[in-house]
Amino acid sequence: MKPWSTRRTGGGGGGDHIKSSGGGVPSGGGSSHLVPPPPLEWKFGQVFGERAAGEEVQEVDIISAIEFDKSGEHLATGDRGGRVVLFERVDGRDERSRRQYERMDQSARTIEYRYSTEFQSHEPEFDYLKSLEIEEKINKIRWCYTANGARFLLSTNDKTIKLWKVFERKVKFVTNFNVEPTKVVASNGLLGGSPLGSPRAPRMNGSLSPLARRPSQVLEGVTIPRGGFPNLRLPSIEWRNETALVARCRRVFANAHAYHINSISNNSDLETYISADDLRINLWNLEVSDQSFNIVDIKPVNMEDLTEVITSAEFHPGHCNVLAYSSSKGTIRLIDLRQSALCDRHAKLFEEQEPPGNRSFFSEIIASISDIKFSKAGRHILSRDYMTLKLWDLNMESAPVATFRVHEHLRAKLCDLYENDSIFDKFECCLSGNGDRVSTGSYSNLFRVFGTVPGSVEASTLEASKTPNRRQVYVPGRQGRMSGVGGRSRQQRRAANAEGVGPDGGIGTNDFTSKLLHLAWHPSANLVACAASNSLYMYYA
Repeated sequence: MKPWSTRRTGGGGGGDHIKSSGGGVPSGGGSSHLVPPPPLEWKFGQVFGERAAGEEVQEVDIISAIEFDKSGEHLATGDRGGRVVLFERVDGRDERSRRQYERMDQSARTIEYRYSTEFQSHEPEFDYLKSLEIEEKINKIRWCYTANGARFLLSTNDKTIKLWKVFERKVKFVTNFNVEPTKVVASNGLLGGSPLGSPRAPRMNGSLSPLARRPSQVLEGVTIPRGGFPNLRLPSIEWRNETALVARCRRVFANAHAYHINSISNNSDLETYISADDLRINLWNLEVSDQSFNIVDIKPVNMEDLTEVITSAEFHPGHCNVLAYSSSKGTIRLIDLRQSALCDRHAKLFEEQEPPGNRSFFSEIIASISDIKFSKAGRHILSRDYMTLKLWDLNMESAPVATFRVHEHLRAKLCDLYENDSIFDKFECCLSGNGDRVSTGSYSNLFRVFGTVPGSVEASTLEASKTPNRRQVYVPGRQGRMSGVGGRSRQQRRAANAEGVGPDGGIGTNDFTSKLLHLAWHPSANLVACAASNSLYMYYA
């Protein structure tokens, strides 16, 4: 990967790219003088949990976390009700041979997923010592290793982390009952016509039959022959070839955080992981649930001296001793676990100084970093603050190598955003597997995709719906009274500006209640999964 030393200005997207210099930008293994790839044409793939027109969304059904596993074969989502839903890739590969699949046109190889299973990960709790209610909302999900055909994943709410094992198990049936429903005349009609009491009818997972659940009601209609039943059979358990996915909680990592957990991240050694709250980062072993090591602690002696909090943390994908964490001041610190047991000193500090003349009351708020991600190669860090995406090279701390404006038209509305608390929304970000593109969400269920290759002008704006490209970039026409395609009147332009139609991708009305906070990029394909309220949308290119 060669360094990028030319000065770059984005020519597309209406000023979405900011001038950058120095460092290196991911180029998928190519050199910086190559022609950048053309912008991707995104298409709608799938939707799960689509909301009908006028349907009210329950708070517990809103998706709060999305995560692909490293292979991209499995996808996990978490919601505010504490549930984890798993999906698996199908693509019709079960019906096609490998040779047929390889002969297919590349454009026809769409990635498809199907519902796999779901389980209740967390329940609402109450901390009686602090008189604090602990929500069941899933904050983060991280896939772990795979062993013996079983998959493991971590899920966390504000206080408790759990390690789950998901595996296939043969279904157990109970057969060989004594009483057949056709010979039973029940006064309440409990068994009338039901095959559940048949000697050949199975019982899935050992569930009790109506005979066992209500013996007094059933025996009223059963005629016992003189001398009893001549052949009394003992019900038996039968195992068949049918399988079902089962989730089991293997570890519970609790009582280690005094503040809300905002991040968990697996280590590349496959044995440890970190969890971060507002002031501390703890190091855990996956096999030890009653002990953790505090490696970062920024809590001051006097809480009145507190000036920043930890907002996100992540391990390096290749070096097990390196991790990064971001703060509410807009800084990213890279630490090396080999330096000391308590990493109170950082190895590198990534920070972009703001010109003094540009500072305002909202500067510190919008500078707070809500999410960071390492590139797959580990050379770059992608960070998301309220207004921009920034791509950092680990070898250059003074400034990002590229900055992408997400919704610049909202800068004039920061006062309104502060009044309705939207300015504190935490948007996530993601990178493609080859590092050529980055993506993040915005309001009105929109998400943006930017090209990172030098010279790329890609800055797409897509909507989380079945028609992602229906929002067009508005090109201002000449002033006049005509309101057709060719131009708009002054009043119409003012109304459009009030609704937030700006030059950065044609983002329309500012629906601050519809915000796309969570999304994930497939590790090896151009596929993005994003959450719009309770619906999971997938788009491919």
